[in-house]
Amino acid sequence: MKIELSPVERQYLRGLAHSLNPVVMIGNNGLTEAVVREIAINLDAHELIKIRVLGDDRAQREQFLQQICDELSAAPVQHLGKLLIVYRPSSLDKPRIALPKAKKKNG
Repeated sequence: MKIELSPVERQYLRGLAHSLNPVVMIGNNGLTEAVVREIAINLDAHELIKIRVLGDDRAQREQFLQQICDELSAAPVQHLGKLLIVYRPSSLDKPRIALPKAKKKNG
C-alpha cells in the first residue's frame, strides 16, 4: 500500500520535519537490512523521520528514498541534499500527526 501525499500535506510535513534531527544514517554499506529495520522502528515510533545519507551520489539517494518508501509502505516527503524525509502514519488506532485536509475549491 503506497501512501500518496497531497501538496498541502507534503508542505505541512516539511514544516514539521524542519526541527527534527536525523535518526538514521545510511553509511557506505548502503541500504542494508539492518538499516531498513532501524528506519521501520523509527517510523513506528515517530511517523515522520529524517534520514542522513553519506555519499555524494544524488541518484543513489533518490534510489534509497524510493526503496525505503516501497519496502516500508511510507511516503517520501522531501529529498533535501543528503537528507531524506519520510512519513508513515502509525498502524496504531490513532496517528500522532494529523494531516491537514485539502482545501476545497469554491465553485
